[in-house]
Amino acid sequence: MDSQLTCGACRDSDSLAAGITMAFQPIVDVAARTVFAHEALVRGIHGEGAAEVLSGIDASNRYGFDQACRVRALECAKEAALPALVSINFLPNAVYNPEHCLRATLAAAERVNWPLSDIIFEVTEHEEITDHAHLLSILAAYRARGFRTAIDDFGAGYAGLNLLADFQPDLLKLDIGLIRNVHDDVVRQRIVRHMVRLCEEIGVRVIAEGVELAEEAKALFDLGISLQQGFFFARPALAPLPDIHFISLP
Repeated sequence: MDSQLTCGACRDSDSLAAGITMAFQPIVDVAARTVFAHEALVRGIHGEGAAEVLSGIDASNRYGFDQACRVRALECAKEAALPALVSINFLPNAVYNPEHCLRATLAAAERVNWPLSDIIFEVTEHEEITDHAHLLSILAAYRARGFRTAIDDFGAGYAGLNLLADFQPDLLKLDIGLIRNVHDDVVRQRIVRHMVRLCEEIGVRVIAEGVELAEEAKALFDLGISLQQGFFFARPALAPLPDIHFISLP
């Protein structure tokens, strides 16, 4: 990318950042009854939901939007004084060069005094990966810089076990499709149990996302998943953040 295009992308990022903010949803440790991290979720400054904001993103502004989200996530996390890690979704197809695309993130982290080791970058399986090797190079570059990494929506998209075989992230988030009514579904219980065992063997922590019922939360804990996220605990919210609803364990 030449310097003229780079400057244009920076202007696009600044313009997009002015129109977005971030809601945060906690990822809780149900055993410790603490917040492990907060996931940053994009919102419009006039109350627009994520779907409405994302509907305006295409190939022409994907890079600027990705950059803007990273910066706003850290700025909003600092403003909200989050007491835990902050998790940021990134768009792999927006990253042309990992090191160059990290410049704005690194500058924002330094500006708000947010440790790099307290940032999780989540790659979602819902975006089709056109270059698998490029994604692996992005994840490796992020890890080398000290960021934590996560595969989001595992079990619902394009990458699946192939990505996990090639790169072992710090965290793996099981998709809501595997979590829904897990307390009442023997097949889902077996799949989750084996995924937890597999991840333990390769050194990856599992997060269950999309938890909406106390019964789901308790079943997941019994299956070995202490890190959980979903409406049962708290909905995404702008600062100030609401109280968290924890489950009672035996």
